[in-house]
Amino acid sequence: MIRVDALWLSVAPLDMRAGMDTLLAQVVRVFGEARPHQAYLFANRRGTRMKVLIHDGQGIWLACRRLHQGRFRWVDGTGSLTLTQAQFDALVLGLPWQQLGGDGAIRMI
Repeated sequence: MIRVDALWLSVAPLDMRAGMDTLLAQVVRVFGEARPHQAYLFANRRGTRMKVLIHDGQGIWLACRRLHQGRFRWVDGTGSLTLTQAQFDALVLGLPWQQLGGDGAIRMI
């Protein structure tokens, strides 16, 4: 099992043709470094595809996810955000993770 202690979301859209080396360079550019046991999330401009780069302490893993209906609820702008596990779980399902309360309920703001 891959241990992930922190989840980071890159706000800027990414060209999904990018491979592992390009994504690793993007992680270093946006986050400063790739730290062990941390995951870095990227999405395309349309918000239908996501790539997750994970440093497991010994190597790099790359996972991809595509929504066939709907879009990932991404944030506009530049920079990065930190996500909780509950926010990540909602994000990968296409749910409005920004509206997730402390009790795990999604609320309309």
